[in-house]
Amino acid sequence: MNKKVILFDLDGTLIDSTDAIVESFYHSFKELDFNFKGCEQDIKNEIGYPLDVMYETLGVPKDDVMRFVDVYKKEYRKISGAKTFLLDNAFESVKLASTFAILGVVTTKTTAYSIPLLENFGIMKYFDTIIGRQEVVNPKPHPEPIFKALENLNLEPSKNIYMIGDTKLDLIAANSAGISSLAVLCGYGTKNDLSQYTDKIFNNALEAVESLK
Repeated sequence: MNKKVILFDLDGTLIDSTDAIVESFYHSFKELDFNFKGCEQDIKNEIGYPLDVMYETLGVPKDDVMRFVDVYKKEYRKISGAKTFLLDNAFESVKLASTFAILGVVTTKTTAYSIPLLENFGIMKYFDTIIGRQEVVNPKPHPEPIFKALENLNLEPSKNIYMIGDTKLDLIAANSAGISSLAVLCGYGTKNDLSQYTDKIFNNALEAVESLK
């Protein structure tokens, strides 16, 4: 296969849903009367991990985690559309990528949230596969989501396949799956952290895509 394949992460790579995520966490803490002892930055530091992992890391007892996840999802469903935005140059990066590559999304968001957001932003039509949390047993940093995306595309892993993401979870998953990894600095990962997993680091998704064209 000569045509490149580019898999994009969502949060921090193409979209910014920070406000919706943080507000939904605080809503769940209030609704379930949980004394959250952390701060907003603690929540932001966990974005990219599955919700159950985030809650447990933030101090919610493991046995109670799914109750919080349920309350979170109900609130997030209500506010995500109005509080989620495309990052600068994200639309251009996807449109440019579609001219020379097959595109997919690999995210820890569920597809039930991801697809409506992508449709709302007018970029869903560019993607041939969307892999979210519900499509896999093991989310990133496990390589399973990438393998699932490639399975949907009838492809085997190769270095001509690229994962673009903003956290180490994306890069670890890509490296473990045997595909190429590119990092962007427009999201939640720091350059120091990301540089441990790839030497291809860009300011945003458009720069990353331009480097592949």
